[in-house]
Amino acid sequence: MIPEVKKEIIDLGDGRTISIETGKLAKQADGSVVVRMGDAMLLATVVSAREAKPDVDFLPLTVDYREKFAAAGRFPGGFFKREARPSDSEVLTMRLVDRVLRPLFPKDYHAETQVMIQLMSHDNNVMPDALAGLAASACIAISDIPFEYPISEVRVARIDGEFIINPSKTQLAAADIDLMVGASVDSVAMVEGEMHEVSEKEMAEAIKVAHEAIKLQCEAQFRLAEKVGKKAIREYAGEPEDEAIAAKIHEFAYEQCYAIAKANTSKQERTQQFSELKERCAELFTEEELLESAPLIGKYFGKAQKEAVRNLILDENIRLDGRKTTDIRPIWCEVNYLPSTHGSSIFTRGETQALATVTLGTSREANVIDLPTDQGEEKFYLHYNFPPFSTGEARPIRGTSRREVGHGNLAQRALKNMIPSDCPYTVRVVSEVLESNGSSSMATVCSGTMALMDAGVQLKKPVSGIAMGLISEGEKYAVLSDILGDEDHLGDMDFKVTGTADGITACQMDIKIKGLSYEILEKALDQAREGRLHILNKLTETIPAPAESVKAHAPKIIKMTIPKEYIGAVIGPGGKNIQALQESTQTTIVIEEEGNLGIVEILGVDQEGIDKAIAAVDAYTFEPVEGDTYTVKVIKVLDFGAVIEFVPGKESLLHISELAWDRTNNVTDVVNVGDVIDVKYIGLDPRTKKPKVSRKALLPRPERKESKNRS
Repeated sequence: MIPEVKKEIIDLGDGRTISIETGKLAKQADGSVVVRMGDAMLLATVVSAREAKPDVDFLPLTVDYREKFAAAGRFPGGFFKREARPSDSEVLTMRLVDRVLRPLFPKDYHAETQVMIQLMSHDNNVMPDALAGLAASACIAISDIPFEYPISEVRVARIDGEFIINPSKTQLAAADIDLMVGASVDSVAMVEGEMHEVSEKEMAEAIKVAHEAIKLQCEAQFRLAEKVGKKAIREYAGEPEDEAIAAKIHEFAYEQCYAIAKANTSKQERTQQFSELKERCAELFTEEELLESAPLIGKYFGKAQKEAVRNLILDENIRLDGRKTTDIRPIWCEVNYLPSTHGSSIFTRGETQALATVTLGTSREANVIDLPTDQGEEKFYLHYNFPPFSTGEARPIRGTSRREVGHGNLAQRALKNMIPSDCPYTVRVVSEVLESNGSSSMATVCSGTMALMDAGVQLKKPVSGIAMGLISEGEKYAVLSDILGDEDHLGDMDFKVTGTADGITACQMDIKIKGLSYEILEKALDQAREGRLHILNKLTETIPAPAESVKAHAPKIIKMTIPKEYIGAVIGPGGKNIQALQESTQTTIVIEEEGNLGIVEILGVDQEGIDKAIAAVDAYTFEPVEGDTYTVKVIKVLDFGAVIEFVPGKESLLHISELAWDRTNNVTDVVNVGDVIDVKYIGLDPRTKKPKVSRKALLPRPERKESKNRS
C-alpha cells in the first residue's frame, strides 16, 4: 500500500525552506517525522511506554542524536567500521534538545520515553544540529504522548550586522554571534552560544530574532498535527495525591524550613538540618500510613521546603547563605600552585572550587575532529571533570558524563576567542572541580583564565563568568547573582554568562517558567555584567597580565618554513633523520605540508637543543646561491684541493687551482684542516656537474708582469 504522506513547509524568507513530513517512515513508532532543509534530512521518532515502572517518581526521558557516516558518503574511521559511542558534538546536541523538551511533559508522567533523531542525509550548507529540536518536537506533536505544546530550536548568527537563521558552517565562520535558541510560541526556554565580546543589548536582540523564527516553526507543527488528525492524549496513571497529608506536612514543616533557610549555614549543615526535619515529618504518621504514603511525604516535604526558600528570597531579600540578591560569594585565587604543570590556578568562590591546569604542545597534540558533518582540528580545547567527592558523595564513576561534556564545552567557548591567532602551541586546559555548590562551570572559566595567563599564553583579555538565577511568583520576582546549587534546583532560571570587560563571550540559559519577559531577561543580563566585572577584578588582582614567557620547565616552540621538496630530506628514510635529530637535541619536531611549504615545529625545554635542531633543519635545506660569499670550514685536505663544509652535511671541493692566484704546490701551504675561510660559490661545474667554489675569486687579482721585448 502506498503510504499517505502529510507535509508542511516553513519558509525562512530568503529562498530557503524547511519541510516536515510524516507517514512514510518508521510508522510503528508513536510518532515519526522527516525534517528536510536542502539535502539535509533528519528522521526523528518518539516511543513512550504505556505504563510507568513501579516506584519510578521521575520522567525517564532519553534524547538520542546520531550522525550517520553514510549520510555524508563517508566510512567511519578507526579499525571497526561501525558507528560507536556518540561524539562530544552529538552529546551536546542531545543536551540542547533535552533541556527544551523535558519541562513540557506533565510532572506526573513517569513512563519511559525515548526520542531518537538521526541524520540520514547531510548537506554541507546545512548545520543539522539546528534542526534537531524541531524534528524532536514535531514527532511528539503528532503522537498521543502527553506534551504541553510544540517547541523548536534555531541557530541565529550575526554576520556584518545582519542576523541569519540557521546559517551554513561557512557563514558561521564569519559571524560575531552564534546562538542556539529554544522556545515555544509564547516564551524562550533555552539559549546557548558564543559571541565576540558583544553587548547585553545585542545578545537580547539576537534572542528576539530567533524567537520570531521559532514561532513560525511551532505554527507549522500545529498545522501538521491537524493534517494528520491529532490523536487524543493517552490516559496514564498520574501521581497519587492526598490533600490531608499535604496540609499536615505543610503546617508542620513550612515555618521550620523557613527558619533553616534563614539561618545562614553552610551547605552541609543546611542539608543535614533539612534531612533531620524530613525524618521528624515521617514521625507524624503511623507505620501503616508510612507504608502507604512514604513517597507522598517526601514529595510534600519538598514542596514545603521549596516554598519556604522562595518566599524568604521574595519577601525578605535574604538567600540561603545570608546574601542579598546582588551579592557575590567571597573569592580567593592562587596561581602557579602546581610546580610541574605548564600553568595552574585555583579559583574558589564560596563553596565552589576549581583547579585548572594548562599543557602546551605541538600541532601533533591537536584534538582531531572526524565526524560525518565536520572534519578538522582544535588547537585549543578544555576538559571539565566533576568527581563525586566535590559534592560530598560516594558514587560509581562510569566514564565522562553528558554534563561534563556540556560544561566543558561552555567553558571552552567562553575562552577560545581570547586565544591569539598566532599562538604557536596546541593548548589543553583541564578543570578539576574540587568543591561544588553552584556554578562550577563558571569557576572553570575563571580558573582557566588564570592558568592560561600563568602558563604564558598571551590571552587577548581575561574572561570571567557568573551564573544568574530567578525566583518569581506572579508579579514579584528576584534576580539572583552567583547562585547556589539549591537556588538552581529550586529556582526558575539558570543563566550563565561569561565575558571580558568589553563584552559577552559565551552564555547558557535554561528557563523553567513560561513567559519570561524580555524586561526580566535584560535585568538579568545587566546584573550579570556587574557581577562578572567584580569577579574579573579579583582575577586580575591575582595575576594582572599573562606571564611574559612560558615557565622554565615548559616547552618552547619555534616555527620555521622549508621548501616542500626538502621535507623528505629532513625526515629521512623511514624517519631515520628526524628521529636521530630529536634524540640528539631532546626536542620534538613536527612537519606538516601546507601548499608548497613544509611547516616545521620544534618543541623543547632546553634552548641549546632547540638551537641545534634549528641549525640541523637549516643544514638539510641549505643550497648555496651562485655569486654569494660563504664562510666555510676546511674538513679535509687532499693532494688536489681541500674539502670545505658550508653547513654540516653540505660539502664541496675547493680545487687547488682556486686557492690563490699564485701557483700552489701544496694545499697545506694555504689552508689546513680546521681553518675557517671565505669562499665564493661559482655554481655547478659544467664538466663535473658538481658545486664549484673559489677562494682566489675573493682575493685581489695581481697585476700582470710586462713581457720583455726580444731583440
